[in-house]
This record gives sequence, structure tokens and C-alpha cells, in this order.
Amino acid sequence: MATSASRLKILRLERPELHGADVFRHTIRCMLEHHDVTVRVRYAETDQMGVVYHSNYLIWFEIGRVELMRELGFDYKLMEINDDTFIVVADVHCRYHLPARYDELLTVRTRILETKSRTLKFGYEIFRQSDGKLLATGHTIHVACDRAGRVKQFPEKYKTAFLKMSPPIIERSRA
Repeated sequence: MATSASRLKILRLERPELHGADVFRHTIRCMLEHHDVTVRVRYAETDQMGVVYHSNYLIWFEIGRVELMRELGFDYKLMEINDDTFIVVADVHCRYHLPARYDELLTVRTRILETKSRTLKFGYEIFRQSDGKLLATGHTIHVACDRAGRVKQFPEKYKTAFLKMSPPIIERSRA
């Protein structure tokens, strides 16, 4: 088994651009890179041809996002009540690759793609469990707001947890 020092050495060989806190964030992220949740396609979610109606994918994105938050130890409801922090959807994108159909079991894979002081970007992949085919991909961008709808920074406890799952931020030169 590799020691911390040898793991750090291996990580630096694999990702030489990482330094300091970025090494720590990358190491933590490797522990919990994404969260999977299973959903079954209900009849009400399909059209006359038995194909899932497109807007249901956004509902499944929300299910994935809420369950990821629970995995991190947070409850949306308590974020709103205790911390006056609402995660408002600012942008949504969904790319449909293959159709989902009635009664299929699907895996919604959710990850945090980017964490900033006031915004959060989630990424999603939806797979059919029977054959592992990728059905849809997408992302949502959220802004932290208070009850009155004013933009605010995420409280530190949330930001710290989100950063554990975010890809490391690589500084880019502006040359």
C-alpha cells in the first residue's frame, strides 16, 4: 500500500501542474468523484410512443443533484431554513443521445464540475442499466441566493464540501 508521501509523488508525476491546495483537492476528489442514483421510468413520463418526454431528464438531473447533496451531508431544505441559502438554477443544458423508455432502470450520475464563491456547476450523465448505454448528458449552473433572491456567497461549510468534489482549478496565464 502506498504511503501518503509516495501517493503525493505519484500524483505529481501524473498531474505535474498541481501544487499545494490543488493537490489536496484533487486527492479528496478522487475519493468521491460522482454520485449515482437509480430511477425507473414511469408510464406518466413517456409519450404515446413509449419514449420519455424530454423535460423529464431535467427532473432526473434534480434527483441526482439532491442525492449528491445528501451524500455530502447536506439537505436542501435545511440549507434554506438554517442558512438562508437557496441554490437557484441559472442555466440548463441537456444533450439527448438515445431514448429512454417505459419501465427501464436508469442510472443518473452526478458530479460537481465547478465551484466558485457564488456559483456551482453540476454535470450529469444518464445511463440505461440493462446495457450501459449513455442516454443523455448535461449540466446545470446554480447561483446562491438568499430568501429575497439576492445573490450571496455560499457559506464556508458548503463551499468546502463542494470543493472536495470539484476538479482542481488550474491557473492559466493570460499571455
